[in-house]
Amino acid sequence: MIKHTFLKLSALPRSAKRYILMLADFIVFPLLLWFALFLRLGDTDEISLLSDFPSSFLYISLFCVVTLKAFSVYRAVVRSFEEKFLQDLVWSVGCIVFILFLVASFHVWPLPRSVPFTFGFFLFLWVWGTRSAIRMLIRLFLQLQIPVSRIAIYGAGTAGRQTLAALRSAPEYQVVAFFDDDDSLVNTNVQGLRVYAGKDFAGIYKKLEINEVLIALPSATRARRHEVIERLRPLNIKVRSLPGFNHLVDGRVSVSDIDEVDVADLLGRDAVPPSLELMAQNIKDKKVMVTGAGGSIGSELCRQIMMVKPKVLILWEITEFALYSIEKELKSQKSEVAIIPILGSVLHQERMTALLKHYCVDTVYHAAAYKHVPLVEWNPFEGIVNNSIGTYRTAQAAVAAGVSTFVLISTDKAVRPTNVMGASKRLAELSLQALAMQSTTPTRFCMVRFGNVLGSSGSVVPLFRQQIAKGGPVTITHPDITRYFMTIPEASQLVIQAGTMGKGGDVFVLDMGQPVKIIDLARKMIALSGKTVNENGVSGDINIEFSGLRSGEKLYEELLIGDNVTGTEHPRIMRAMESSLSLQVIDNLFEELHNAAQHYDVVKLKELLKQYVEGYVPDMSVLGLMTVSDAVS
Repeated sequence: MIKHTFLKLSALPRSAKRYILMLADFIVFPLLLWFALFLRLGDTDEISLLSDFPSSFLYISLFCVVTLKAFSVYRAVVRSFEEKFLQDLVWSVGCIVFILFLVASFHVWPLPRSVPFTFGFFLFLWVWGTRSAIRMLIRLFLQLQIPVSRIAIYGAGTAGRQTLAALRSAPEYQVVAFFDDDDSLVNTNVQGLRVYAGKDFAGIYKKLEINEVLIALPSATRARRHEVIERLRPLNIKVRSLPGFNHLVDGRVSVSDIDEVDVADLLGRDAVPPSLELMAQNIKDKKVMVTGAGGSIGSELCRQIMMVKPKVLILWEITEFALYSIEKELKSQKSEVAIIPILGSVLHQERMTALLKHYCVDTVYHAAAYKHVPLVEWNPFEGIVNNSIGTYRTAQAAVAAGVSTFVLISTDKAVRPTNVMGASKRLAELSLQALAMQSTTPTRFCMVRFGNVLGSSGSVVPLFRQQIAKGGPVTITHPDITRYFMTIPEASQLVIQAGTMGKGGDVFVLDMGQPVKIIDLARKMIALSGKTVNENGVSGDINIEFSGLRSGEKLYEELLIGDNVTGTEHPRIMRAMESSLSLQVIDNLFEELHNAAQHYDVVKLKELLKQYVEGYVPDMSVLGLMTVSDAVS
């Protein structure tokens, strides 16, 4: 009955709860004042001398309630702990004590001058205690209805304390301990919880019945977070984390900020801070266009470009919703940068030329491309037309419009490709190199080649997370497959910086670190979700299954065709010296590709790619899907 009544009260509108609290306080405050007088006077007969003012107790009670309301004490959410509530309560009680002391001092009411202080103390205890009790009861009743996760917070600093405050308002979580590697914090108490040494976690987490860890180290380096994650990973306990402070709104923590462990932390490699001078050279106060602006790389390029404050940013995108999303996001920043959203295909050369001329565009970042290897393998002409011919036509439009700098976003799959997608990107590189060799070309062309980016539309990371959430299986094409990885922001920053270094026709290669074995990445993600792998005869929660290499897929990706590479002024950017084709050869090749497309001759297409793209090894078992859209208009 009590539980039912309490839950019914907790479901009332917030305004109704506020009035109930005000009424309860109004009734109790006279009793607290009487008790304060009793402690001071010690005789009920003396208190009765105040009977000449029978309504004074009620007037003071009303005054106290009004003061608390004026200081927003009643606006606080009871079920959550807020430092502001404590501050508001202290100020309001201080105001009440001060006014009552003046009343006593000037004999407006025959009140001993010590009583306001005692009454203020009781008033503070009542308000704070009742709200704390209500909060505890709400949490208790809710915990009886929903399962509770016992959590340890790794990091007892500012972020850890804010995380504890946020979690105390969430009934589904019960924080039981802090862990930290700072010896000055170990064995201390932080907000009522003991701080244990991080190195002792493996020995005591079962005793504390911990089933989840939150890493609250947003200001730590990625290498430091990687170290902590590697310490926790063998324990098969669920691990989540806070993002860096630069991703937290106003530096404070809420429950919504807690997320799965950033896979970039598993790699343990810190990004090199970008050079502000290089970032600004092609962007600051200039007119910039990004093609494929709604994609994973294109949209991040737009975000990075906005930080440098160009004069105009043109978003060129073929997908309506993607364009709408990135435009809405960028305009929400309330920046002075003019944002121009354009729906269009990179094949529309005349429209592209007119647009570039109209806005006098200085810099183009060409990110528009089809990137999904198996899909392009099954739709080869769409891949070639969009990735190769589309790049060539966009570049020709840039030349005709007098664009200063044109940067192509390329891929490691362009190196000795085994698939049409990679070959199409290498062909795009070759077309830009050919244009750059023309003495009359006003545009400086360069290409930036890198591997997979974490969290992109084609990344394995979101796929693995979905599969783990469903209980498996986690599917991998081959047990030995490896890939290079980099975060999207770091890749975008390096693209912008590399674009300033090109002299004409340069191929830049980003230092992606060491290649990552995909099966090891999957095992780490499974372990950090609190699950175990079912393999090698050991029974576990999630199976790992191998589906076999897909058409055109390589076991190992490469970043260089040859060994002729030199460094640049940036430690993560290298310049590759690679073979090129003449513009006449490129024009003839694209004409032949046009003819092959009209007849959907995939055999001819792959023969041409094998002839002109160094290292291309075609898969003749896949000849694609015939559709009416395969002809090049």
